[in-house]
Amino acid sequence: MKGNGEMSIFVYQTFEINQGKFKEALENLEEMKKYRNEKYDHKVDVLTPITGQDHTYALLATYDGLAEMELQNKKMYDDEEYLKLVSGFFLENIIQGSMHTQIYRSMKVIKQE
Repeated sequence: MKGNGEMSIFVYQTFEINQGKFKEALENLEEMKKYRNEKYDHKVDVLTPITGQDHTYALLATYDGLAEMELQNKKMYDDEEYLKLVSGFFLENIIQGSMHTQIYRSMKVIKQE
């Protein structure tokens, strides 16, 4: 990531893994993370639960601003290799209807005069 002074954008997606596909899901998540971190200009982390529901995992993607998020998403959805990875994961490994996406931005520091 370039760090061009824009506020960072965080995309936080939680989902429940199908217990019957647990091993495959974790392998696929790691593959998606590695692929995105190597091929695209944003950072992806896989978050595993410490508390809460056992099979609810999360992806956290960090972008340099909204425009960069839009650009990276367009690149990903034009990438057939990535689409195969992601569609297989969402169709086979997570429980339908369990995906929740939230988008946050870092807060600008307010300077006191």
